Amino acid sequence: MRSSGLTYSNSEGFGKKTIGLTIAALGVVFGDIGTSPLYAMRECFHGAYGIPVTQDNVLGILSLILWIFIVIISIKYMFLILRADLQGEGGIFALTLLLLKDISAPSRKGAFIILVGLAGTALMAGDAAITPAISVLSAIEGLTRINPLMHRWIVPITVIILSTLFLSQKYGTGRIGIIFGPIMLVWFITLGVLGIYGITMFPFVLEAINPLRAIRFFFYNKTTAFVVLGAVFLVITGAEAMYADLAHFGRKPIRYAWFYITFPSLVLNYFGQGALLLSGRVNGAENLFFSLAPVQLTIPLVILAAFATIIASQAVITGAFSLIKQAVSLGFWPRVSIIHTSNMQIGQVYVPVVNYSLFFVVLILVLGFKNSANLAEAYGIAVSATMLLTSLLFLGVMNRYWKKRKLSFIFVIMLFVIIIDIAFFISNIVKIKSGGWVIVVIASVIFLIMSTWKKGRDTLRKTANEQSIDIPMFVKDISVNKPARVPGTAVFLSSNWHIVPRALLHNIKHNRVLHEQTIILSVKTENIPFVEEKQRVEVVNYGEGLYAILVKYGFRENPDLPGILANISNPELKLAPHRTTFFLGKETLVLKKQSSMSLWRRKLFAFLSHNTSNPAHFFNIPPNRVVELGLQVEL
Repeated sequence: MRSSGLTYSNSEGFGKKTIGLTIAALGVVFGDIGTSPLYAMRECFHGAYGIPVTQDNVLGILSLILWIFIVIISIKYMFLILRADLQGEGGIFALTLLLLKDISAPSRKGAFIILVGLAGTALMAGDAAITPAISVLSAIEGLTRINPLMHRWIVPITVIILSTLFLSQKYGTGRIGIIFGPIMLVWFITLGVLGIYGITMFPFVLEAINPLRAIRFFFYNKTTAFVVLGAVFLVITGAEAMYADLAHFGRKPIRYAWFYITFPSLVLNYFGQGALLLSGRVNGAENLFFSLAPVQLTIPLVILAAFATIIASQAVITGAFSLIKQAVSLGFWPRVSIIHTSNMQIGQVYVPVVNYSLFFVVLILVLGFKNSANLAEAYGIAVSATMLLTSLLFLGVMNRYWKKRKLSFIFVIMLFVIIIDIAFFISNIVKIKSGGWVIVVIASVIFLIMSTWKKGRDTLRKTANEQSIDIPMFVKDISVNKPARVPGTAVFLSSNWHIVPRALLHNIKHNRVLHEQTIILSVKTENIPFVEEKQRVEVVNYGEGLYAILVKYGFRENPDLPGILANISNPELKLAPHRTTFFLGKETLVLKKQSSMSLWRRKLFAFLSHNTSNPAHFFNIPPNRVVELGLQVEL
């Protein structure tokens, strides 16, 4: 089993596989940050908080961009946070679960860690709604450089592209995903070439490498500089993907993709845009990115930019599917229909309710904000908050897993990074009034659903345990009273394999029979991505034909209960699929007058519970082998 915690080395070589993963990472990991040049630099000088185009301001902004790349991306993510993994898995979920190890969730510390993790997850989901909208809009807006009258067609073209993208999700992305990396490689090369061309117009722009330029920018602009920091932050949107996609590519491919391709290409392009501004060859910063290219190359550049933004959007959508799948497995989200679009790769899933909800929100954002400049004024709040929470969680993981002799030096670095994260977050708060409230509302709704579902399931589990009958006591009773036995095997799903599920008691009470072989089956999702096969199943024989089975899965695995039962090698169990019936409890919630949950949250939980997908489908149980028993449960 792969270790969890902080990893210090990686033995991967720079072979063909690593090169392939490095190129593939360009499309999935760096798609968002790679399309930021379309609008980020422009917003510093043209947006609502834009500052005058002067030599000191341009060099100051460029110096900020360069050193933000170095401190936040290169040091924080590439050298530090990528070391924290849960059996190779990255992302804010991984950090949360690493901290929850050996901590009782009902404790205050455990509950606080869960809340922080849920908040970070909700914010990432909120960010997933705005990325496709701003990316595709910014690419299509390049058409106005050729003909300003094309402005009226920008929103319709964007809607058509996004509609095609979302409506094609059900077919999976496995076949076209293989070309994402090469297209993004062409995109990054184009960024670098355009940047070099721009720098030749005003080579003095390289003076921005000096960090004193950034310091001087803050010294002279004071409050204005701090507000503009919210626009500068746009250059690192998508940074969380570098950590969240750790399991798909590994550390070295992600680092290679950043240091050898993405980092130099982005820096060259931003410096090229700055040089173009200072050269006096453009009037203002509107269409700044596309102005780097000759006019006759605008159409090919718009087409390439559109493909790049589609790829970036696809990566965000796929990430949202994966996030919800993990949340469902860990009990933080109601069961939803999850369709696997590939027999080869476990991570390729399609979640219809997420796809269409995200599609609806993205369309509302496009139609409501109408252009990328307006969206940029709302962009950054969720991302900056997520990055800050990631840093705080990493401090906890570092304190727990890192060797003590390294803590002091790394702690100082992380303290400096957290100060920058806080500055970014505060500078983005001002965007709430200009549309950022939309993202805050989306993230708040997602957080409310996740926390309510978690609280409701915990409350029901506690109530069930308090009203339960231990299995040994039940076995003793049936050995004395001898209920009628019928042939075959009955499998009763239960959240706790140590107690008798209510569905089993309900069946005996009303049908007055017990199958000759009765199994109480519990599925436990471990706080790790994968469970080794030898640790997958535990079986306890209580006698009288009654067995308790615990099946363990990782949060990235797909439950298949019939398959697991068929592979159990236990001479005492006689499991014939055609003679096995699965009994599921169909719960109807009855709201009590007094409860640990407020009434409105219990009503929300009841609504969510009523609309969850069928557990038979979730556990891959054939419908013709399922019997549902109605149960009333107080909440």
